[in-house]
Amino acid sequence: MATQPASRAHAAAGERASWLPLIAIGAAQVVLIFNVTALKVSIDAIADALSLPASTLKTAIVVYFGVAAALTLPGAKLGAALGPRPVFRAAMALFAVAMAAMAASGGAFALIAAQVGAGIASAALVPALVALVASEYRDAQRARALGWLGALQAMGIVPGIAVAGALATWPGWRYTFGALAVAAALVCLLGGRLASHHRRSAEGFDVVGAALVAAAVLAIGIGADKLLEWGVLRAAPAAPASVAAISPALIVMAAGALLMKGFVSWEWKCRARGRPLLLAPEVLATPTKRSTLLSIFAIGLIGAGFTFLIPLYIEVVQGRSSVYTALALMPFALAGFVAALAVGRLRARGAPLRVVRYGFLVVAAGAALLGVTVRNDWSDAMVIAGLALAGLGEGALTTYLFDALVARAPRPLADDVAPLCGAASSLAAGVGTALMGALAIALLGANVHRELAANPAIHEALRVEVNLDSVRFVSNDRLRAVLARTAATPEQVEEAVRINTAARLRALKLSFFALALFAAIAFLPARRVPTLASAPPAAGPW
Repeated sequence: MATQPASRAHAAAGERASWLPLIAIGAAQVVLIFNVTALKVSIDAIADALSLPASTLKTAIVVYFGVAAALTLPGAKLGAALGPRPVFRAAMALFAVAMAAMAASGGAFALIAAQVGAGIASAALVPALVALVASEYRDAQRARALGWLGALQAMGIVPGIAVAGALATWPGWRYTFGALAVAAALVCLLGGRLASHHRRSAEGFDVVGAALVAAAVLAIGIGADKLLEWGVLRAAPAAPASVAAISPALIVMAAGALLMKGFVSWEWKCRARGRPLLLAPEVLATPTKRSTLLSIFAIGLIGAGFTFLIPLYIEVVQGRSSVYTALALMPFALAGFVAALAVGRLRARGAPLRVVRYGFLVVAAGAALLGVTVRNDWSDAMVIAGLALAGLGEGALTTYLFDALVARAPRPLADDVAPLCGAASSLAAGVGTALMGALAIALLGANVHRELAANPAIHEALRVEVNLDSVRFVSNDRLRAVLARTAATPEQVEEAVRINTAARLRALKLSFFALALFAAIAFLPARRVPTLASAPPAAGPW
């Protein structure tokens, strides 16, 4: 696996460098993907083992992505100062420790703390991976390697779902994270065989920019995670404060957006004054670049929505195993894998790939088909078709959009473009998980209350006793267990179960329609995404 300095010289001279370093780099990317995939397909198993609500697992996922998004840009500067190889190895070592902590966690605090550690490791690792690829490969080979790195985001979900589902169902979810800790340690050791690259000269660090972007990302993530607890539009009783009865979650998210705008303005001022930059503002200087980044955020949000909503429903509501969840998600994951491969091959052949820009409409069609046809049977042909359609669009767009920004970027800006894409993807995944969890539970609560209000079989005393103001996704068995501790008659129990079953399914359907609507809206900025050429331009505007 060693890459000698001579091999880099050959690559610089136009010869093909070895693909072996890409194996170590790709393995690190896959290990990161496995962590979140394991969390999602093990929701019910972890919640049962630690006596936690499913919402705590949602928070852990949001925390991981929020920390990763907040620290990715500073992590890129750290990698530039120290060199990508030592950062790669240190990040993988930290990730191994975080996964070991996950395997040993005994409560909510330990669980979330482990994901904070994993998020820090991810923030340092993602830009280091791109820097290593850029250093190992040149020209068309570099573009192809970056394309494969982007495609791994879709490809890694397939083995992640299968392995995590099997381990969580049979030996137990702790073995999943224990195996991840071992795998991360092995990748850390493998990283020692990568070539040692020269560090950049010290350029200083933009402390103000780092603080602005971290505050912006964390504000958006916290607001999204607390949207249901603090109120979707109007402030809920549990909200810590409110202004004109507006939900503080919305206020916090809006403040995050303003901080993000302030960050961009600050970077332009630093550029004008010759100060150190956290992000070259030129990467956001044109509508095309901003549209591409917005599209990366949109598809990341939609993909996270799918991969959180489906396990939430299957495991927590239907009470199915992690293996069943993995099998149900497989059409979505496999379709994304196939689409990523196809985009990579077409890209290598210089195909224009105009059709990929219509991927959002494919995702919208798949989500709408799911909204129309989904029942409690995930093996239905139309449900599988809807999942496959959504997966095809998601996989193609994830690979294509990453390539559209990173592979085409001029070399001086590539070191800033890749971390920006990583931060946008992480923020989107966190926000998508939080929003879909909040939306699904809010829709469930609205449906349950509407059904109960019109149902004379459920008397008022029983509604108060069950505390339906804090309705959550629960399985029918758990609902029966709760009702068994009340004064409900057998007839009332069965009626409550019927209401719960119908309300959950309606909430799932409406959530899929919401994803379809968002994907259709996201197509509008995607029309400005550039058509890829066979190789990045040597000169001229980017």
